[in-house]
Amino acid sequence: MSFRSALGVAAGATLLLLTAPTAQADPAETVTVDPVARIAADGTVTLTGTYRCLGNKGPVFVSSSVNQDSGDVSHGIGGTTALCDGAEHAWQNTGRPSPSTLTPGEARVEATLMELAPEGGLPLPRFHARETGPVTLTEV
Repeated sequence: MSFRSALGVAAGATLLLLTAPTAQADPAETVTVDPVARIAADGTVTLTGTYRCLGNKGPVFVSSSVNQDSGDVSHGIGGTTALCDGAEHAWQNTGRPSPSTLTPGEARVEATLMELAPEGGLPLPRFHARETGPVTLTEV
């Protein structure tokens, strides 16, 4: 087998691993997004909400992104570590997209509660919860 063929097989196996379905999330696990978010004069966005998750094997994070122009471009807005103890907790992510094209007004947010679970020696994503919805970016 040539190096090029071996590389193609390795890339295909990696893609298969990354796209393999993960276990279904428990319905008791949730993530919410508050309907109002803040945007500063310099373009820094602050998103907030709550989350609840159960036991985990690896680190868990609340990630978030915002989209304002209804196109395919979403801007990642920070990430927060999560504590999976079954209780409801608040989360807050802050970030400044570059270039910052966001302005005060209506936007769409996605928040994801995701674990990097060790599977066969590799940390693979396990999704606990996901929420998308409208928000209003309010200037502060």
